[in-house]
Amino acid sequence: MKWFITRSLILLAIMMPLQAAQADNQTAPDFGPLASLIGEWQGKDPEGKPMTASYQWTGAGTSLVETMTKAQKPMMMTIYHADKGSLMLTHYCKLGNQPRMRADMPEGAAKTLSFNFVDVTNLANPTDAHMHKVSFTFQDQDHFTQEWMLSKDGKELPHRFEFARVK
Repeated sequence: MKWFITRSLILLAIMMPLQAAQADNQTAPDFGPLASLIGEWQGKDPEGKPMTASYQWTGAGTSLVETMTKAQKPMMMTIYHADKGSLMLTHYCKLGNQPRMRADMPEGAAKTLSFNFVDVTNLANPTDAHMHKVSFTFQDQDHFTQEWMLSKDGKELPHRFEFARVK
C-alpha cells in the first residue's frame, strides 16, 4: 500500500506542472470585432436617452463581459464566449430572464455580427417577453450599433442602441 501511495504522489508531482504549462499555453479565442470594444462607451437607447456600456475581459481572455447602464434603470450584463467554433452569449436581462444566443465565428474584418436565439432560462411561457436576437454593426473603431430584437406574444420588436467610444 505504501508503494501505491508513493507512486501516486510522484505521478501527481510530475503531472501538476505539466497541466499548468498546458493551461498557460492555451490561446484565447478570436472574438473578431467584439475584441475592439474593450473600454467605455456612451450611447443612446431607442428613445434617445443616454446610457453607457463597458466591455472587459474575464477568464484569462476567454470571455467578454458587457455591462449596460441607464439612469434609474436596472443594469444589464451580457457575457460572450467561444463554444465549439462559434460565439455564444448569455444576456442577463432586466426582464428577469437569461436568453442564450449563438453567432458564427467572425472571419477577417467583419463589419456585422449577428447572434440568434438558442434558448432561455427563467421564462414561464415561450410567448413572454425576452430578447431573441442581437446584431452588431461596426462603423469604425469608435462607433457601433446594437439592434436587439425583443420577442413578445409572437412578435419581434427592434431596440436599437448607438454607441461612441469614450475618449
